[in-house]
Amino acid sequence: MEKLASVFDGEKFDIDPSLETPKEEFEYLRRELVSRKYSPKTIKAYIHYNRDFLRFIEKKPEEAANDDIKNYLFHLADKRGLSASTLNIAINALKFYYGGVLKRNFAFEIKRPKKDKKLPVVLSQKEVAKILSSVANIKHKAVLMLTYSAGLRVSEVVKLKVEDIDSQRKLIHIRGAKGRKDRYTILSDVALITLTEYWREFGRSKWLFPSQDKENHITTRTVEKIFTNACKKANIKKNVTVHSLRHSFATHLLESGTDLRYIQELLGHESSRTTEIYTHVSNKDLGKIKSPLDSVDIKEVKMKK
Repeated sequence: MEKLASVFDGEKFDIDPSLETPKEEFEYLRRELVSRKYSPKTIKAYIHYNRDFLRFIEKKPEEAANDDIKNYLFHLADKRGLSASTLNIAINALKFYYGGVLKRNFAFEIKRPKKDKKLPVVLSQKEVAKILSSVANIKHKAVLMLTYSAGLRVSEVVKLKVEDIDSQRKLIHIRGAKGRKDRYTILSDVALITLTEYWREFGRSKWLFPSQDKENHITTRTVEKIFTNACKKANIKKNVTVHSLRHSFATHLLESGTDLRYIQELLGHESSRTTEIYTHVSNKDLGKIKSPLDSVDIKEVKMKK
């Protein structure tokens, strides 16, 4: 990193803390997180926020005070504009290190911000069809089709192995999902046809969707790019991400009459309250409500010139 910094001597730039070699205290933090089976993504986030916190206060861990954490969280919210959910991750990171590892109690005095009550952006079935139809590459089409048809997280679809597809029972085995939980979800007949066609031509790996070297699976970033490009080709104007396919899957099931409890199980939600958000974006009941404008005699409405 010093050699890299010397190249940009005289220029102002920031180095992502996650690229630096962990200091001894953060190596110990990493080992603690690994031993407790935290996910690689969480481990990276926890180390990042703890290192970023020390950079912000310019102190050693043992010198950190309660006000330092409050000032740091205010900085994240006010200057960096972090969302409530991201702030909660930072709080969890600090609590784990200072409370769980260093046995300091002050971190527990921090009050959590209220979560933003945002509704998910949902695609219509016609829009989903346009997106899937815009993809010519059979592998890319199979990835997006499987994501939508089974309501998968992008981190789940990239890690699928051939053995996880049960074509006889029409089920997909999701292993080690969020919260280190296994579950089964449905396998679409249409998705299976595309998947079979793709596998007959390109299947040569233990991974269902391998990277170019065949030894590893494709990355979540690759799937995000595939989806973004497909939306551009399909002329989709909504502010959507690949995760919107999962939201759309749940909403479309609810609108077709599927019980919320089954949707919860398919999605792998621990709490039913998480699944209930789809009742707010479904048109199942809202579509039955008639706007008062539709009862107005348009002939009586005079347009102003």
